[in-house]
Amino acid sequence: MASIYCCKECGTNLNLRSTYLFPPDFYFEAGNKGTLSFATIDDTKFNFEKEDKFRPFFETLDYWGIQRNRTKMKCKSCGKLVGYIYDDGPPLTDSPGQFHMGPSQVVPRCPRYRFKIQALTISSET
Repeated sequence: MASIYCCKECGTNLNLRSTYLFPPDFYFEAGNKGTLSFATIDDTKFNFEKEDKFRPFFETLDYWGIQRNRTKMKCKSCGKLVGYIYDDGPPLTDSPGQFHMGPSQVVPRCPRYRFKIQALTISSET
């Protein structure tokens, strides 16, 4: 049985199904604490707003976080921020990465749709 998730603020069905969830132990560079990550979403249910985050190297412990692009996802019905789109999903290719040192930001990656658990509610199960 698959769960369907709705916006907690207005109750709108966001057409998010648990069958599209990444496994809870899947590794993401941007983390996954307190969130649910989906492989695909219904674009018609959300408004998107690009956000670029640039930080000098001395402000981060992890230098992969110097430049992180993400897109805000807001519920189309009420405008509530429900999550972000990150570009740290599974690699699009079977490439071993730059210098054969594993996947990195050089390897093109699938988008990951990361939702805040507090912004969602389970409406029903099908």
